[in-house]
Amino acid sequence: MMRLLCTLLLALLAARAGAAGLTASVDRTRLSEGETVELTLESDDVTVFGKPDLKPLETLFEVLGTRQVNRLTTLDGAAHASTQWMVTLQPKQTGYVVVPPVQLGDAESQPITLRVLPTDASAGTQQLAPVFIDASLDQETTYVQAQVVLTLRIYHSVSLYDDSALTPLQMADARVEALGDPRTYEKDINGVRHGVIELRYAIFPQRSGELSIPGQTFSATLVERNTQNPYRPFGSRPGKLTRVKSPDIPLTVKAKPAEYPTDAPWLPARSLTLGETWNPEPDQAKVGDSLTRSLRLEVEGLSSAQLPPLPATEVAGLRRYPDQPQLANRSDERGVTGSREEREALVPTQAGAVEVPALDLVWWNTREDRLEHATLPARRLTVAGNPNLEVEAPVSSPPTQVENLAGAKLWPWQLACAALLCTTLLGFGLWWHARRQPAILPTVQSGPSPRTLLDDLRRACQANDPQASRQALDAWARQQPETLAAMAARFAPLSEALDSLNGALYSESGQHWQGEELLKAIRALPAAETPDGAGQEPNPLPPLYPR
Repeated sequence: MMRLLCTLLLALLAARAGAAGLTASVDRTRLSEGETVELTLESDDVTVFGKPDLKPLETLFEVLGTRQVNRLTTLDGAAHASTQWMVTLQPKQTGYVVVPPVQLGDAESQPITLRVLPTDASAGTQQLAPVFIDASLDQETTYVQAQVVLTLRIYHSVSLYDDSALTPLQMADARVEALGDPRTYEKDINGVRHGVIELRYAIFPQRSGELSIPGQTFSATLVERNTQNPYRPFGSRPGKLTRVKSPDIPLTVKAKPAEYPTDAPWLPARSLTLGETWNPEPDQAKVGDSLTRSLRLEVEGLSSAQLPPLPATEVAGLRRYPDQPQLANRSDERGVTGSREEREALVPTQAGAVEVPALDLVWWNTREDRLEHATLPARRLTVAGNPNLEVEAPVSSPPTQVENLAGAKLWPWQLACAALLCTTLLGFGLWWHARRQPAILPTVQSGPSPRTLLDDLRRACQANDPQASRQALDAWARQQPETLAAMAARFAPLSEALDSLNGALYSESGQHWQGEELLKAIRALPAAETPDGAGQEPNPLPPLYPR
């Protein structure tokens, strides 16, 4: 028993050691020469003590500082402990620099590649000031409604109080969006270490021509030592209020190119991706199945509000029930990436081949400055019949063969007359016996009566339950002399009520179906005409609401 417990304990420890690891991440992957980057090492193995071995980092980086953070989180009622080490690094060279793997016990982190850009040698003299602002655009010219990224960096070589403020960026002829939260790091300029506050904005010009991006004013209180009483804990804070303003930046905005199609929505972007998914795959589709088609459009350089609706799937033989589009935005160092996803339920209504047409989307590549097309090829669906939705035709008995009366013997007719006399007497006797019985006798039916089926349909429609209404409607239709499709074809209100019911069943957004229209259509359904054009028989079905 003790050996078994030891074996289980060793297996548990081995599983924990295999599951635990050391993950590495950085706050950014592009930086300039002299700037710092923060490396985060995280371990969820509470059995490992000590600190990571940072010696491999000293070859390519200067390790400026390290701090440790212990975290305890609760997820689904279970507590998870983790330890993080924040390491401030400064690259020693420019170009592509790889952060080597770091070891903690038996765990090892993954390498990370950084790109270090060289510093511009023609830097201005304002870098000698204790606080200054540097503003730059990722491109000097752009197209109307296209994205341009403004990067604002605030450098300070002295400490600042937490009362710093920056005026908001507002433009009358452009839409401005902030790209994430401000980032802070350090940079060595001319041998002096500066703190950096970096902010990024995505600007979408709304008209062509020459625009000017206004400068922003940064105000803060500089921390100064109190030489008279440096140990005074109370009183006003010593310091000097300073204000600096970034320069105005001109921007040239070009109009929509002449070769762009006039009937297509204007989509200037760095990249565009168009894709589709089916659930389930339509290879084995049947009549009445619900096929969900999802179209996803992802555009780098445009927000989701700028993306146009995708063409609807209007195909004969497929009923379409669209959902609300899903819009999302994602921000990174290069700007905004918007996405639009449209889902629609497609229900085949007939068997055979159905051709879903190709989808062609025109857009303008701002990186290559040319017109491009994003296409989805056409798709051919082979729809099979569904036996569950087909109503069986009444089986007609073979015609009775008429016997040749010529030369027939007489005794069969005598036997038939005797049998008819016996049945007549038996029927008269039963009638005489029934006269002495009560007027109403309880009857036992082998199946639901038409009246019961109509009551079930009425209750389901009044409860606004599409599933129960569809089941009750199918049960009622099986008792009729014609199919439900035939009744809907000759009576328009019933066809409209069935379309509304199918929309509530197949579409995720149809949650507020009302059964009153279906109930009215069934009540007003006229009787079917006889095939030979003769007079119609009265409707044998009892009314929904008898008087």
